Amino acid sequence: MTETTQTQTQMTPPSGAKPRSPEFRLAADALRGLRQDLFHDAFAYRPLPRMRLDGPLTRRLPEKIREYAAWTPHAAVAAAGLMAMAVASVDGDAGSVGTLVSGLLALLPVLATLIRPVGAFWFSLAATPVAAVLGTGWSDWPWQPGSFAAHLVVLTVVALRTRPRTAAWMWVLTAVYGMVAETFFGGGYYDTNTVPLLFVTALALLVVTVLHIRREAEQEVTAHQSETAQERSKRTLLEERTTIARELHDVVAHHMSVVAIQAEAAPYRVENPPPELEQAFITIRENAVAALTELRRVLGVVRAEDYEAPDAPQPTLADLDALLANVRDAGLTVEKAVTGAVRELPQGVELSAYRIVQEALSNTLRHAPGAAARVEIGYVLGGLGLRIVNGPAPVTSLTKSTHGAGHGITGMRERVTMLDGEMTAGEADDGGYEVTVFLPVPAMEESG
Repeated sequence: MTETTQTQTQMTPPSGAKPRSPEFRLAADALRGLRQDLFHDAFAYRPLPRMRLDGPLTRRLPEKIREYAAWTPHAAVAAAGLMAMAVASVDGDAGSVGTLVSGLLALLPVLATLIRPVGAFWFSLAATPVAAVLGTGWSDWPWQPGSFAAHLVVLTVVALRTRPRTAAWMWVLTAVYGMVAETFFGGGYYDTNTVPLLFVTALALLVVTVLHIRREAEQEVTAHQSETAQERSKRTLLEERTTIARELHDVVAHHMSVVAIQAEAAPYRVENPPPELEQAFITIRENAVAALTELRRVLGVVRAEDYEAPDAPQPTLADLDALLANVRDAGLTVEKAVTGAVRELPQGVELSAYRIVQEALSNTLRHAPGAAARVEIGYVLGGLGLRIVNGPAPVTSLTKSTHGAGHGITGMRERVTMLDGEMTAGEADDGGYEVTVFLPVPAMEESG
């Protein structure tokens, strides 16, 4: 039997049974919620967690004070309990047993909210008639001053620690107890105070409910923003990988085509070549053509439908001067410094180095308008070093653009990772920004 069939069987009433009315089902759901919120594991141990210390105020506190600041909620609850105890003892005889018991009956339920919140509500409700019997001369019924204050604190603290539905059930049971006590046992009292208590607690619970809703909304917005940022980062990474794959496809396809053409033409450049040599060149050409076909089949899927392979060759570090002239025309002051013996590097390294410099300078134009930049290229043993650094943007410069913030760094890291290189990016000591990259080049590739 499938899950859908089982669900339909459970929802369908037995043969001959009278269908339940919507009102009956609503009442049954309400009683089920009451049992779950206030009766199931009512006295379970749920200690109040310590306060987080990453807030804007707590972060500024000294280390020793911060350790104690984590217990602020516990201290606030204890202080509220002592206030309720003081209210219960105001009009009593100092030192009398009744006054002492009334004070404890006001204090203990409040302290119980620290470890057993739902049980503290039942404790407070059960302590109310005991405190009323002991009495301290007040004519109010059924809530003595200490019980009034304690129950108000208990409902507020428990509502903060649970959910709004639990707070609503506590308020309803408080109203039921108050109405029953006034109706059947309040004949000898001039004033009854259930309505004032319900009004005050309703205001407190309303404030707590608003806080709950606001907190949940903030958490939802934070989660949505985090998810959006992750999706944006993944999309950016995918787009950058697609761009790199396209460029590599063009680079590798060009070289494989050259290999195939040279292998086909090589036998005609030698007079009377031996058959073994001809066969070797034929094999080289066939393998090159097969590899080129497979490369186009695999990497061709990353091309957009409207993508056209560039007619011009891919840029290299030899084209860097033209790039610098272009960004100077856009208003960026930039200088270039080259160290080491300039030599031709593999085209993939040259292309990635060019793109990294291009993106770093574009970031300077976007995020630090008016700042000066410097491009350093170091031809070292075993690879190529890059350093692109810009100073801080002048105070009087235009507003920094936030369009595409962070995406360029993602693309740079992807290119560096592809070549097994290393990269660091971060703020410089003078308030500017610095990107440092090392792209390794094996000796065999350099010599080839």
